Amino acid sequence: MHNKVLILDFGSQYTQLIARKVRSLNIYCEIQPYQISLEQIQSFAPQAIILSGSPSSSSKKNSPKPEEGIWQLGIPILGICYGMQLLVTHYGGTILPSDKREYGSAILNIINHNELLAGLGDREEVWMSHSDAVSSLPECFSVLAKTDQSPYAVIAHKELPFYGLQFHPEVANTKNGIKVLENFLIRIGKITANWTPNAFINENIEKIRKQVGNQKVLLGLSGGVDSSVTAVLLYKTIGNQLLPIFVDTGLMRYKEAERVKQTFSAYPDLNIRYVDASKTFISKLKGITDPETKRKIIGNTFIEVFEKIAGEYEEVHFLAQGTLYPDVIESATFTGMTAKIKSHHNVGGLPEKMNLALIEPLRELFKDEVREVGTLLGLPESIIQRHPFPGPGLAVRIIGEVNAEKVRLLQLADEIFISELQKNGLYNTTWQAFAVLLPIRTVGVMGDERSYDQVCALRAVDSIDGMTANFTQLPMWFLQKVANRICNEVKGISRVVYDISSKPPATIEWE
Repeated sequence: MHNKVLILDFGSQYTQLIARKVRSLNIYCEIQPYQISLEQIQSFAPQAIILSGSPSSSSKKNSPKPEEGIWQLGIPILGICYGMQLLVTHYGGTILPSDKREYGSAILNIINHNELLAGLGDREEVWMSHSDAVSSLPECFSVLAKTDQSPYAVIAHKELPFYGLQFHPEVANTKNGIKVLENFLIRIGKITANWTPNAFINENIEKIRKQVGNQKVLLGLSGGVDSSVTAVLLYKTIGNQLLPIFVDTGLMRYKEAERVKQTFSAYPDLNIRYVDASKTFISKLKGITDPETKRKIIGNTFIEVFEKIAGEYEEVHFLAQGTLYPDVIESATFTGMTAKIKSHHNVGGLPEKMNLALIEPLRELFKDEVREVGTLLGLPESIIQRHPFPGPGLAVRIIGEVNAEKVRLLQLADEIFISELQKNGLYNTTWQAFAVLLPIRTVGVMGDERSYDQVCALRAVDSIDGMTANFTQLPMWFLQKVANRICNEVKGISRVVYDISSKPPATIEWE
């Protein structure tokens, strides 16, 4: 239905950013593993192919390569970093380890402003991340741009629409990276930019109706942006066949069940069932300190709860979740080469065998795209702009073992932090903010008495898609006010710290 772009993933942590940039141009794209067959590629019928970067070295034997047939498809191909090196080696050039590795910002000097680099200046700031480089260029390629360390930073085939970039146009540090991608896809690929949130909604309605038929669908509704958008999209699609279930895991935000009831009172026909499973979840986490084990336990317990509920209804064969693309990327990898960062309870945390088939309509969307879809579906701003909340809930914000008392402390501290952000007009100036309970106690003074209580960390980050992030520079007076309130009002916490780590090297969540 749309012009489509295929992104072949060779294991780069940046691959999902390529997809996000392409989507931002209103062009539909999909990421697939580099191993997919030529028949699968032809069936997808892409109008252009982008080859991603990789942690591998194309100069080594058995380095990953795509199907040979892609070079004969007659469509434009753009190789990024490792992808460019694949172009070079395929046509007889050579790649060798660089004498000087190139990581970080570099200045691109443009030699030839052809269609790929149209609209750019003679010198552009770009982001490099490679230890191999082209040592000899095939005769059928010409050089379009270079840097001090890379004499072949941008290359073009002299006859075919094949291009290579040694730098990464998909990262924000490449100032005009989006322009390069736009030139490749629209100027060179002649692709029409017609994939919009409205188109996504209409296509998913058709797809879900065909998949579900007359069956019923259970939905895990948490009250967050993702599950709320999923709920409204599914209700618009299948009506009363949707059975939304709010499971109180005992790991939710402060008074979450009450707030969900209030929020969805605007949808009286969306009959939400509330299930208190807090004792079950908390008891299963007893003695567990490893983050991955926590996530697996929570994922398994979710399925156990939902399958038990499903048994009370007739014709329930599906479980719907608000899984997003970053969840999928961080939990696993298409290629098996990218490092798994962590399992999300609704992706890598699910058991291998389930009695319910999954429906995840937002699985290929980034957070900003989900918010656009939610706005079109008519959800209120209070839901659309709500900060992300991890599927395992506060279990991954309590470092170490989880119990009901620790949850209570963290809920109170987190509520103070969030409410103060809202009161002071700072909530929408940060992408995500939350409190973390640390597994240490420190000496303090409360009145004239010695205290020995726990430490709370505050975390707030600026991000676009959750894949990279910088800490939010909240005003010092504000942090002092929040810390003072937490220490005074939450008995059991006597010290508050602020996390100023970026992602990478840290993740946004602590576990």
